[in-house]
Amino acid sequence: MKTSGNIEIQEIEKSRIDETDLSNPGFGRIFSDHMLEVKYEDGTWQQPVIKPYGTIEITPAMHALHYGQEVFEGMKAYYTGGDSVNLFRIEKNYERMANSCRRLCIPPVSKEVFMEGVRTLVRLDSDWVPQGEDGSLYIRPLACSWDSVIAARASQTYRFYIITSPVGAYYSKPVQLLTSQKYVRAVKGGVGEAKAAGNYGGSFYPASLAHEKGFDQMLWLDAFEHKYIEEVGTMNIFFLIDNVLITPPLEGTILPGVTRDSVIKLAKSWDMSVEVRRITIDEVMEAGRDGTLQEVFGSGTAAVISPVQSICHDGEVVSVHEKQRGPVGQKLYDTIYGIQTGKKDDPFDWVESVPLTVAG
Repeated sequence: MKTSGNIEIQEIEKSRIDETDLSNPGFGRIFSDHMLEVKYEDGTWQQPVIKPYGTIEITPAMHALHYGQEVFEGMKAYYTGGDSVNLFRIEKNYERMANSCRRLCIPPVSKEVFMEGVRTLVRLDSDWVPQGEDGSLYIRPLACSWDSVIAARASQTYRFYIITSPVGAYYSKPVQLLTSQKYVRAVKGGVGEAKAAGNYGGSFYPASLAHEKGFDQMLWLDAFEHKYIEEVGTMNIFFLIDNVLITPPLEGTILPGVTRDSVIKLAKSWDMSVEVRRITIDEVMEAGRDGTLQEVFGSGTAAVISPVQSICHDGEVVSVHEKQRGPVGQKLYDTIYGIQTGKKDDPFDWVESVPLTVAG
């Protein structure tokens, strides 16, 4: 047993990496050797521990199973070809997770524990970072209630975990989207801007209906008028209409994506016209009809930039005529992924390089 700062480390006796094909890891199916665990008891977070990845013991009365008091995050570590791996804007992920925790009445773990936990875990399991194109080590922090009491109130005990998973590309092709006048993702005053587990669980049924009709994802509309576009599937959404890049504003129902923020900052730095405003599905469909809809793409940690091939609304389909990313989407992908992997300059100081060996 050893320590790194305030983190106790219990290293695995034998790595499972020789049993893993890192050239074709899929997404979220396999997990690296270690995980971080922190317990919240007696009103405070206890000492962080990194230990071998494995099962955790819970009871059927576990509070999170009954009341959904759980939030999570997603980020990646990228192979750079040297003696370090890159992390991308993880302080933004901490800010978002802390906000999600507060909305779900979960005491946020400290920024120091979050940041050092990610760095130490990535350093320890750096051999699990895929070296192929589009490969990365997906990092999943999560916090959940832990009381074994069936009571509709906030828990008094919690757990914070970080697990990691070698992954490949998330989407392999452009996506086809379907709107719904019946189902919504979030409503103002709810938990739409939090990365809460229930937001995703509640989206699976309408997504399954879309899949049955041959579509890949739902294009979510607002809960009241069913006309203002909010998100696409598990991503933020962008439209390039008549050379103006448009994305919906953060008004309490949209997850404040780290990649979304990066896209906006990059586009503005290129002197592109960028509008963060409400946009209706009718405006998008009209732009599709008159030929001014040039590109549509989703942005997120998993996919980075995912092109949209078509949108179906009220039985009408508009095609974006892109089999792959359009010029703007491709430039954004190349730039963001290039910064993440150290192949392009980082003018915004977004990347943190984690050395694979500790000095001394």
